[in-house]
Amino acid sequence: MTRLETIIAVKDVAKTSKWYRDLLNLKSNHGGDNFEMLANQKGEVILCLHRWDEHDHPTMKDPSIGVGNGLILYFRVSDLKKVWDKATKLNLNFEQEPHLNENSGQQQFTLRDLDNYYLIISE
Repeated sequence: MTRLETIIAVKDVAKTSKWYRDLLNLKSNHGGDNFEMLANQKGEVILCLHRWDEHDHPTMKDPSIGVGNGLILYFRVSDLKKVWDKATKLNLNFEQEPHLNENSGQQQFTLRDLDNYYLIISE
């Protein structure tokens, strides 16, 4: 089996962890100020958060370089309406409201997280 566990660099690991946990009903599998592993309810790691310049990772040293260039965090969820309602209540930074993606044939919406990463939430 091969599985991707994406790690993104963020300014505030604890704050960003709460943001993702609140939006996507994830749980903390690590916690802390430097590194976090966020998992779904089955315990599968969905996303890792790493504080900028905390270790000697060459792609996580300089937060002045635009974050996420060429990256889309694409989340598939089982209940898009529930996540949309939660995102609306949290007053998040939306790029697009729910709409039909003509390419995938799926409903989705897009938003930015606290560090300006671009997210697509899709059914």
